[in-house]
Order: sequence, then structure tokens, then C-alpha cells
Amino acid sequence: MNRERPNIILIITDQQRFDTIRALGFPYVDTPHLDRLVDEGVSFSNCFITAPSCVPSRASLFTGYYPHTTGILRNADTWRHSWVERLAATGYTCVNVGKMHTFPFETPLGFHERYVVENKDRYLEGRYYFDEWDKGLRARGLVKQQRELYRQRPDYGERLGAFEWELPEDTHADVFVGNLATWWIETKPAPEQPLFLQIGFPGPHPPYDPIPRYAEPYMARDLPLPQVTEEELQGQPPPFLAMRQHNSEVDHDSIVYDLTPTREQQHRQRAYYLANVTMIDEQVGQILQALDARGYLEDAVVMFTSDHGDALGDHGHSQKWTMYDIVTRVPLIVWAPGRFLGGRRIDGMCQMMDVGPAILELAGVDLPPSMEAESILPALLGEALPPCAKPPSTGASQHAAWPGRDYVFAEHCRDGILRETEYVTMVRSPEWKLVHFLDEPFGQLFDLVRDPREVENLWDSPAAGSVKQALLDVLREWRIRSAYRTRAWAQDWR
Repeated sequence: MNRERPNIILIITDQQRFDTIRALGFPYVDTPHLDRLVDEGVSFSNCFITAPSCVPSRASLFTGYYPHTTGILRNADTWRHSWVERLAATGYTCVNVGKMHTFPFETPLGFHERYVVENKDRYLEGRYYFDEWDKGLRARGLVKQQRELYRQRPDYGERLGAFEWELPEDTHADVFVGNLATWWIETKPAPEQPLFLQIGFPGPHPPYDPIPRYAEPYMARDLPLPQVTEEELQGQPPPFLAMRQHNSEVDHDSIVYDLTPTREQQHRQRAYYLANVTMIDEQVGQILQALDARGYLEDAVVMFTSDHGDALGDHGHSQKWTMYDIVTRVPLIVWAPGRFLGGRRIDGMCQMMDVGPAILELAGVDLPPSMEAESILPALLGEALPPCAKPPSTGASQHAAWPGRDYVFAEHCRDGILRETEYVTMVRSPEWKLVHFLDEPFGQLFDLVRDPREVENLWDSPAAGSVKQALLDVLREWRIRSAYRTRAWAQDWR
């Protein structure tokens, strides 16, 4: 056991909403293994990503810088470096199994070994890139379920991206990644150095494609479904309305978005999405069991998070690219019995990239002085917290006082889906959220205390004018501070 340099296991899902884990207060989903991590670990209830799409969000996590600093502002932007290189240089054995979404996909990024599994439905970029999953299917003489085949279905336009997985169960992308990670853990000789193992699940990103036996219980269950009014839609900025229309005309990730879906369509989409989450949860349990059997968990820190959420029809939108909390807020759980007091829920705000400096500190690696991520390690250690009693035997988490960030930020630039704005930025405090569109007179402003569902846009409200200006000032100072603090960063990374 090496108390100074623990094994670190970082599990990342793709496009998983915060409200998809039972132990975090959402009883309509089954996640027994993630529930265990919550009950025995530390969970962060207000963790926010820095960009509402995969590559810029992940690049922030693995560099510790905002997208405007890295220059990685959308999918397919080049991303070749990360702090994993620092871990490897200081003696960690670094292994990736599954999705990282670097670009190019096979970029080493500092890992000694990479077993790449990318998006289930690659079309805009990497369409003909063959990852480990593609090769595994081909070796068995199978053709992957994909957009060209889904399009042949007579009900393709009605499914909202929800399809049954019809191939053998072990060939499903999330099962494949779970089995591949378990195989690596069980087969490879344990390294003499501490291990950094990153496991990336492609799901529950669409297509929403669960194995049928996982979907059946959810299809029979009452689920929370979107409630969208015409009044809410009329208050949305033109670029978001244009994107909503675009998603109904172009089938991104096998989703033909319906502007007026039936409750049946919405229920099936959400049921299949949650079934994908339960499938991943089962794989997490399998991975933890394998790690435990090989002794890796004797001294380990296990972290679980996601790169962004999924609208699933909330606010009338498909997938991501907006700045609503159901897209920008993600689960973050840290489990390390004996190292961090478990059963705690931290309400202070953090950015998902704040995981990075905590990992480096746990590994005894110095942080770059320009790093914009702020470590969550003080929260994990209980610093600035009142004395904590052992959590109740019911497994209920106690809320712990940790100040966290005053503001969190997210940003994204024009891409093939968010096409009607050059650049959109979000600033959020615990009480307010502002969404700014470059060189435009419109935007979004939400009173999160009075309107937690983010329905009433107060951008043009005279009564909220002072709050709007104050948040615009915060955005300005954030960008100025960032430019100064990271002025030498490009010399090290480009």
C-alpha cells in the first residue's frame, strides 16, 4: 500500500445528466453500484462542465484550462497534450480504456497504453476510423448498428434516437468497454508503479441503444418527461431556436428530433437513455470487483463523472450545445474509504476540470502556476468543514459546507450544429445564470432561486438589469484575468 501515491481510477461516461443516480435523489433510475460510491464516498451536487460538447469539455479536464485558453472550442479541434504526461513522467503507469475523444482519436496524450473506443455513431468526423470496438465486431463477422442501417427502418423518424440493441449483448459498446477494462485488470501483471486508469464509456450518448432486457423495466415505469410551453420557446435566443429546427432536419447521432413529440416518444427516449445508464452502472460494478480482486483498491481513489449532460427534450432541445443545467451540470463522485470521510455531499460549486489538479496533488505532482482549474482536494479532505459525524446507517448523505467557486463558466463556438452564433458563453452563480452571445443584443438571464427550471428569460427585464450588468462584468474580468494568468501557457503546449 502506497499512501503517498495511490492508484487512481477515473471513470467518465458520455452525456450523462446529473439526475441519473438514485442515491443522489432520483428514485426512477436503478444504479446500485454508483449508489455505493455515493454512500461511501464524496459527491459534488454542483459540478459544472466548461463546454457543452465532448472534446472541449474533456480537453479542459485533462489540461486544467478553459476552452478559450486551450483553443479547443468544439469537437474535432486538435487536442494532443494533457497532464497525463506529467503523471507518466513521475512514475505512474497510465492506461486508457474506452473513450477519451482526443483529436486525432489515437493521440497518446501521455498514456502508456490506449485501447480507443470512440462515439457509437461517428459521422461528422472519424467516420472511417476503426477503433477497438469496430475491430472486435469485425472479428466476429458482425456489422455495427449505425445510422445508415437505422435509416432503413420505417419508424426511423419517430424514434428520437431510441433503438434496441439487437446484436449479442457483449458486443454493445458500453459492455464491450466494461469487459475490455476488466480483461486488462485481470490479465495484465500489476505494475510496480502506481496506476492511473481512465475508463471512458461511450454511453449514454446516443443512439440510445440499450439491450432490451434493460429497457423493459423502464418502459413500464413512470418517468419525468419534458414540459415545454410555447411561452418558454418564444423567450429563447434565435441561435438556440435555429439549432432546434436544424436538429429536426438533420439526424445527428441517429436522432431525428421531433419539434412536437408525443408523450410516448418522449417516454421511450428517456426509458432507453436510463437503461443505458443502468447498463453502465453494472459495468462499473464489474470493474470495481476486478480491481478489488487484484488488490488495486487496497489504496485507491475512484472518481466518476461525465463530460456533459443531455437535454432529452427538456426546454425543447435535443442533446447538448445549450447552457441549461441539464447540459452543464454533471455527476461527480469520489470514493476512497480510509482516505476521505464518506457519506458526504458537497454543495459548493466546482468545475468538472477541477478534478485534474486534485489528481495531480494526490500523485504528488506539482501544479503549473498558470492552471485555471481549482483543486477539489480540500473538499475531499474536509478542509474548511465543521466536524463530521459518521453518516447515518440508512446510507443518506450529509451535506457538508465547502465554499467552492463563486462562479462557474462554460463556452462554445460555432460548429456544424450550433450554427447561428460565433461564440456563446455562460456565467453561473448559485443564484443567477447569464448566457452571452458574441456581438448580439439578445441573451439569457435566469433567477435560479425563483426559477430553478430556467424557464423565464429575464434578459430584457428592467428589474433584473443590475444583475445582468454585474454578471457581464464578471465575464469581462474572467477573460482578462484568464488572458493574463495563462500568458505563457501556449509556449509550453503548442
